[in-house]
Amino acid sequence: MTTLVDAYPSRITTEPAVIERFEPVIHHPDGTASPGPASHDALVEYERDGYMVMESLFTQSEIDAYLGELAALARDPEVRRRPEAVVEPNSDALRSLFAVHRDNPLFHELSRDPRLVDIARQLLGSDVYVHQSRVNLKPGLTGQPFFWHSDFETWHTEDGMPRMRAVSASVVLTDNTEFNGPLMLIPGSHRWFVSCVGETPERNYEMSLKAQQIGTPDPANLEWLVAQGGIVAPKARRGSVIFFECNTMHASGVNLAPAPRSNAFFVYNSVDNQIGGPFAAPAPRPEYLASRDTITTLR
Repeated sequence: MTTLVDAYPSRITTEPAVIERFEPVIHHPDGTASPGPASHDALVEYERDGYMVMESLFTQSEIDAYLGELAALARDPEVRRRPEAVVEPNSDALRSLFAVHRDNPLFHELSRDPRLVDIARQLLGSDVYVHQSRVNLKPGLTGQPFFWHSDFETWHTEDGMPRMRAVSASVVLTDNTEFNGPLMLIPGSHRWFVSCVGETPERNYEMSLKAQQIGTPDPANLEWLVAQGGIVAPKARRGSVIFFECNTMHASGVNLAPAPRSNAFFVYNSVDNQIGGPFAAPAPRPEYLASRDTITTLR
């Protein structure tokens, strides 16, 4: 059996480090650009900054339907008791619900929508599958923050994703404003991998999905990344989609607005980037957090 070399070691040393990314941001099979709906300018922005905003990909009536479904899920006490559900740290309000592409017909169809999938295939240069999905509800006035992190750091250490060949699509269900704890990103941070300290506890996901502590960047390297690229918080209107690279450092603050800040979130991974055993965790995370179903590709 071939042992895969850990190209991005993390959580195994006592000192943090920064490792320069050695692989492409946009993957071009056979040296040619993949066709797709994203424009040349959008691809340049994505490659440079690690994210791009596609305005008005979905109609207002479509967004109304998704919000109605989301509200029904949030009201259902049975839903909040599922293993896939994460509630707010200080209440039983639904914070996130995972595996919606698997368990909910409406969000299943959304995960396969060509407006998302075709862009994912264009960026990753291959067929794709859903590595993870969830809906996020950041309740008004009480929605708590998500600290700075790279998703790839977690997917690598805890899920066994070998390479940076995945993209997240955040479908904006409510306007992202400066007041409601919007997504914040550090442009250009996707070109550097921050190796974190601290061993991964058993079943770390049970705590990290509420308040992540392991797998977050140290202050000095976070300050360095911000000095290079600054911080942005796109003011995206509902119906827009924020695509961001799997290694882009991001966070969100407390929601101080009365209304929730909600989104549907789909992670598309290349079929050529199959996950294996975790690189720095006692055991793989559950299937609802890291799907290994690469057979169900989204063409």
